[in-house]
Amino acid sequence: MTDAGARELGSLRTKLIYGFGSVAYGVKDQGFTTLLMLFYNQVVGLPAAWVGSAILLALVFDTIADPIVGQISDNLRSRWGRRHPFMYAAAIPVAVSYWFLWNPPHWSNEALFVYLLAMAIVVRTFITMYEIPSAALSAELTTDYDQRTSFMAYRYFFGWQGGLVMGILSFLVFFKPDAAHPVGQLNPAGYPVYALFAALLMVAAILVSAAGTHRFIPQFSVPPARKRTLGQVLREMVEAWSNVSFASLAGSTLFSYVAQGVLFALNIYFNTYLWHLSAVQIGLITLSLVIAPFLALAIATPISRRFGKKHATIGLFVISLAFYCAPLALYLLHALPTHPTPFLLAVLTVLALLATTFSIACGTMGGSMMTDVVEDSAVRTGRRQEGLFFATVILVQKAVSGLGAFIAGLLLALVHFPQNASPATLDPAISYNLALAYLPTVVALFTLSIICLTFYRISREDHDANIRKLAGEMAEIQAGEPVAASEPMPAMGATQPQPGE
Repeated sequence: MTDAGARELGSLRTKLIYGFGSVAYGVKDQGFTTLLMLFYNQVVGLPAAWVGSAILLALVFDTIADPIVGQISDNLRSRWGRRHPFMYAAAIPVAVSYWFLWNPPHWSNEALFVYLLAMAIVVRTFITMYEIPSAALSAELTTDYDQRTSFMAYRYFFGWQGGLVMGILSFLVFFKPDAAHPVGQLNPAGYPVYALFAALLMVAAILVSAAGTHRFIPQFSVPPARKRTLGQVLREMVEAWSNVSFASLAGSTLFSYVAQGVLFALNIYFNTYLWHLSAVQIGLITLSLVIAPFLALAIATPISRRFGKKHATIGLFVISLAFYCAPLALYLLHALPTHPTPFLLAVLTVLALLATTFSIACGTMGGSMMTDVVEDSAVRTGRRQEGLFFATVILVQKAVSGLGAFIAGLLLALVHFPQNASPATLDPAISYNLALAYLPTVVALFTLSIICLTFYRISREDHDANIRKLAGEMAEIQAGEPVAASEPMPAMGATQPQPGE
């Protein structure tokens, strides 16, 4: 690659275009984690346990689809590279299926359960076709330890902004109260408009990012093609878990996304039924969170450079957990009111902003740590498998966030939370019991996630050594010199020549 090509790959423009594609995942994630349980349970009328079960069962299909997409994209050879054919193919189907998810027919509960299950599978499958190849590009765009954190910072920035923008528009624009529905988020009329706007935003984000990074395809790594049997593919998938650093990140992701699934699914219940917030008040709190991705973008790379990715991630994780838990902890201690006074709104806004800022910065470094696993694994195995690693982590994220939604449904059933409940008439003891069950569940899950991170082993020095080793092996191959038999064959691949090289 020429110096000019390398500079363009690492430019702000490239980071913005690449990161913008994450808006699609952010929109989908905001809908699934924040609104889907409330919509199908309180608006459509399905029992909460049924909704949670449908979301969880949809993930059985993901256990097949995600690793397949990752493996195929690792080994695809086309004039559009390894990743872009999937990214282009996903754009329109994911938008169309997302619209149908929020426009269910007027069927029986049993039929609606099947409809929700089918639509959840379709949406997740097509978002997988974009998200896994797009995430895998991050390891090809740069090998620099700190630049990777910067790329992931922009990716998380746009992912969160996509979700926040949809949250703001939902509660301030789409979810309007009327005479029959005094609480806007319980008004079914707002959801078709929400779905249409979300679908258009998703398809635009995917196509802009895919087209904007298309010209870099010749500069990306192209590992040697390998013919493998199904048994070899399965063995490589299992072998990925033998990498301690990868297993550490995957385990941390597992517990944190279960916790987040519970947190996001029930947060709308607490806002609606415990704090008695209107759609406008929820929208204003969400609007304040737009600052969080900017703050996280500003602090992630400097903190990573100062403390190293592992220690910075653990520290930020602990801080974000404290802020996430603070509102309900204060409520259980009777330190906060349960009606929307200016004081309550100010406390909820500040705590949400701080929790979100540190959470985004933490996630940014976690994603950057995963890119470093690619070279660590290549040194050990001789295979470069960005798609497989990111597919596995994204599968864990989706699977356990679905498990989080399932647990949220069980907690709602445990406290006998009624369907089609009115905030004005709901027994306050039900909200109190829900908070009492929710808080220790989330704290325990996040604590397990933090413990997993302590086993991550790749430092800056380890990463730099891996890069030097792989580069040296590639130089030997290009010079026609044999690589030592005791060492794994290189997996860095060769970039396709550029004009003038």
